[in-house]
Amino acid sequence: MTTPYNHHDEKKLSTEHLEGGIHADDVENALDDKHVEGGKKKGVNTQLDDAAALLAAHGGHIEYTPEENKRVLRMVDLYVCVPMCLVYWLQQLDKSSVSYAAVFDLRESTGLVGTQYSWLSSGVYVAQLVFQPLSSYALIVFPVKYWVMFNFTAWSICTAATAAATNFTGLIICRILLGMFEATILPSFILVTQMWWTRREQSYRTIAWQVANSMAAILGPLLSYGVGHAKTGLKPYQSIFLCLGLVSLGLTSVVWWLMPNSPTTAKFLKNGNDRLIAIERLRENNTGTKSSKWQWYQVKETFIDPKTWLWAAMYVCCATPSGGFGAFGGIITKGLGFTSFKAILMQIPTGALQIVTLLLGIWITNRFKMRWPVLAFLCLPPIAGATGLLKVPRDQPNDLLGCYYVAMLLGALQPLLYTWANLNAAGSTKRVVTTAIMFVFQCVGNIIGPQVYLAKENPYYFTGLKVDIACWACLFVLILTQAAYLTYLNKKKEKQRAALGLPTDLKDISLMSSAEAAAYKIELKEILRAQGFDENKLNDSAFGDLTDWESGTFLTSDY
Repeated sequence: MTTPYNHHDEKKLSTEHLEGGIHADDVENALDDKHVEGGKKKGVNTQLDDAAALLAAHGGHIEYTPEENKRVLRMVDLYVCVPMCLVYWLQQLDKSSVSYAAVFDLRESTGLVGTQYSWLSSGVYVAQLVFQPLSSYALIVFPVKYWVMFNFTAWSICTAATAAATNFTGLIICRILLGMFEATILPSFILVTQMWWTRREQSYRTIAWQVANSMAAILGPLLSYGVGHAKTGLKPYQSIFLCLGLVSLGLTSVVWWLMPNSPTTAKFLKNGNDRLIAIERLRENNTGTKSSKWQWYQVKETFIDPKTWLWAAMYVCCATPSGGFGAFGGIITKGLGFTSFKAILMQIPTGALQIVTLLLGIWITNRFKMRWPVLAFLCLPPIAGATGLLKVPRDQPNDLLGCYYVAMLLGALQPLLYTWANLNAAGSTKRVVTTAIMFVFQCVGNIIGPQVYLAKENPYYFTGLKVDIACWACLFVLILTQAAYLTYLNKKKEKQRAALGLPTDLKDISLMSSAEAAAYKIELKEILRAQGFDENKLNDSAFGDLTDWESGTFLTSDY
C-alpha cells in the first residue's frame, strides 16, 4: 500500500543525501519552524529563495494559461535575452581584439618576442581565474544587473585604453584588467538564465547568447578589416582596440535600460499577475530563482559532488583547444600564404559554421533527447580537422584551409556543454559555486591552450595541434562517463522518491515542450489522485533553495 505524500516528509527525507557528506539534521533544522527565534531560523538554510516569499504572499500557487505563459516569455526574451546577447557579443569582440590586431602590426609595432604574444591571451584567463571566487560571491550578495554593468563598463574602458600601450608591459596590464572585469560575465549569464527560463527554454537561450559569441567571429573580422584600412593617424592595432572599446562603452546605456535584476523586481513585469507568472512557470525546474543568502553547506556539497569534477575535467579538455585556436587562428591562416587582410577575412566562415552547428545541435538535442550523443559526436570533426592540418602537405593551402574550418567546429562544443551542465545543479549557492568551478577550469584550459602553440613552430604549431587532439579524445571519454553517472543518479533518485511516498517514475516537465508538458500534467494528476497524493504539493519545495541532492523531485538531465 502506498503511503500518502506529505510535503514535510520531503523536507526531512530529501536531506538524507544519497551521495553522503552533509548531515541531514543540519538541513532539517534549517527548514523546521520550531527552530525560529526572533524571526530568523537557525541552521544552514536561513533564507528561502527570494521568489518563495513573493509567491507565499499570494497564496503559494498561481494558475496561468498557455497564452499568458507565451506573453510573459516574449517579454522575458526581449528584456533579458536580448541584452545578454548584446553583452556577450561585445565581450567576445573585446577579448578577441588582440587576435585581430596580431594579424596586422601588433607584434612588430610593440616589439613582442618569444611567448609574449601567447601571454596576451593567457593573461586574460589568469586574471579570470584569480578573480573568479570574488565574482561568484558578488553574484549572491549583489544585484546581478549592477554587478554586470559595473564590470561591462570597466572592461570597455580597458579595451579602449589598450590602444595607448606601446610595449608588452602596457599590453599585459590592460589584458589582465580586461580579464579581471570579464571574469563575471559567463557565471552571471548562467545564473541569469537559470533565474528566468524553464530548463527546456534554458538550452535555447544559452545557445542564443552563444550564437552572439559566434557572430563576433563574423562581424569582428569585418570590423577589424575596415578599421585596419582606415587612415586615422593611428597604427592599425591601435585603431582596432580603440574602436572596439568605444563601441562597447557606447552600448552600456542600452543594456542598462533593458536589463532587469530578477523576476521578483523586474519593472517590465508590472501588469496583472505577470511577475507571479514569471516565477510560477519556473516551479518544475526545482532549482529556485535566487537567494541573497550565501549557504556554506551548499559550498561543501558542491565540492564533494562527483559531477562537479567531471564537469571541470570536461571544461579543461574543451577550453585548451579553444584557447589555442582562438589566439592563433588568424596566424595559422596567414601562414597558409594569405595576406594580412585576406587572412582576417578567412576567419568569417568559422563563425557561420559554428552558428549552424550550434543551432542544429540544440535542435537535435531537444527534439530527440540526445544531448550527450550530440556532444560526443561533435568531438570527432575537430579531431579530423586538426589531424588534417598535421598531415596535409603545406603546398595545398586550400585543403589545409578546409581542414582548419572543420577543426573550428570545436566552437560548438563549449556552448552545448554549458547547456548540459546548467541543468544538473540546484540551490542558489550550489549553482553559483558549480559554475565558478567550471569556469575556473575553463580558464585553466584557456591559459594552457596558447602556451602549447610554440613560437619556434610558427606557423605550423605541430605540438599545439597534437595536444588539442588529445584533449578532444579525453573529452569524448568524459562525456560518456558523465552520461553514465547521471543515469546512475536518476536510478538512486527513484529510491529517494519511494521513501518520500512519491511516484518513482516521474518525468521532467521542465524539459518538455508545451504540448508534451500539458499532456503529461494531465496524466500525472490522474496518477497522483489515484494514489492519494496532493498534486499541488508535488513541487512545493521548488523555491525552497534546496540542492539537487536534497530535492526528491529534482531530476538530472542524463540524455
